[in-house]
Amino acid sequence: MIAKLSEKKSYPWIVVGLLWFVALLNYLDRQMLSTMKPAMMLDIPELAKAENFGRLMAIFLWIYALMSPISGIIADRMNRKNMIVCSLFVWSGVTMAMGYATTFNQIYVLRAVMGVSEAFYIPAALSLIADYHQGNTRSFAIAIHTTGIYLGQALGGFGATVSEHFSWHFTFHSVGLIGVIYSIVLIFFIKEKKGYVHDPSQKLSMGTEFRQMFKGLGILFGNISFWVLLFYFSAPSLPGWAAKNWLPTLFSETLHLDMSLAGPMATVTIAMSSFVGVLIGGFISDKWVMKNLKGRIYTSVIGLTLTIPALFLLGNGTSLEAILTGGMLFGLGFGVFDTNNMPILCQFVSPRYRATGYGIMNLVGISAGAVITEFLGKAADSGGMGHIFVLLTIVVVVAIILQLVTLHPKTVNMTENSIKSE
Repeated sequence: MIAKLSEKKSYPWIVVGLLWFVALLNYLDRQMLSTMKPAMMLDIPELAKAENFGRLMAIFLWIYALMSPISGIIADRMNRKNMIVCSLFVWSGVTMAMGYATTFNQIYVLRAVMGVSEAFYIPAALSLIADYHQGNTRSFAIAIHTTGIYLGQALGGFGATVSEHFSWHFTFHSVGLIGVIYSIVLIFFIKEKKGYVHDPSQKLSMGTEFRQMFKGLGILFGNISFWVLLFYFSAPSLPGWAAKNWLPTLFSETLHLDMSLAGPMATVTIAMSSFVGVLIGGFISDKWVMKNLKGRIYTSVIGLTLTIPALFLLGNGTSLEAILTGGMLFGLGFGVFDTNNMPILCQFVSPRYRATGYGIMNLVGISAGAVITEFLGKAADSGGMGHIFVLLTIVVVVAIILQLVTLHPKTVNMTENSIKSE
């Protein structure tokens, strides 16, 4: 039955659907913590200090960032299905364990372990989807997968609401258990792409593996377009991660709302507008790139441009209307940008090195996010968080200019043959 399922023409979309729920859990598990701070600090007093909470959010990002290139390299060398299943199982187990934590140090260590386990998912998943979807379905397929990320982010905002009615322990336990069960289900339904460039059945010597790994890194870093993509990916990560981790606090302080209301309001506003943004961005990008090879790049730039006025509204707004408008505009623009990163990478990097390339992009992007997350923790204690959001527009403008001026793709889908023919 499963074998027949994988042979259906619709199976590439079934893969997207199966991974959609994994993406939802990936962000739900990490995002819940950002809104459950008030409930948790009753049992763990150290969380009352914003700087400590910033450290807690930042350790996840630093570990996640450092592990991303490693996970990408492994995904380009091994069976991606197994990586995805194992990653989901481990981070879901960690989520369950967080419900048993009684000290700040325990939460801190578990958050670091979650960073390791979750880092193995995105490069493998996006690489697998990109292999199943080529040409005029790639951006939209990744867009649908990305809606799972944003829905998970939105549902994470209800962590405070659920914990208020039950407990924060119950919230971690129940969500973690769902992930563990789904990881077992996934074993039977998801398949590695036939003809995958690195056949896992062909065992290579350790020396050969290392030589191929360094060859891949050399090819990536010898490509000037990849350097531009690294900056273009990391620059918007500053406001992106700032919004994901600190917008509930900004909503609460600026609008004087309880976190049980501000948390869902902030995360749902950003996530649902991003949900719409990725679908719009994916649809337009797939159509535009068929007429103009820079279509994906132009679509991505339009999305980033929308985040500029949004950051001004989030940083300077004092009314509910201004803050919500800023949040919706930011989410919409960031979604359009976000769904096109892997498809643009596919125009410059062959399938052999895409997971590695995206892993490195995650390293620089999330490192930028870790810096801004920790920095905003200190700014929150001194009341200057809003001004930081406004200043972040500068890096977004630089990224847009660099992208438009320097990136000139020669194909919709870079392959080994495309490289040889140049």
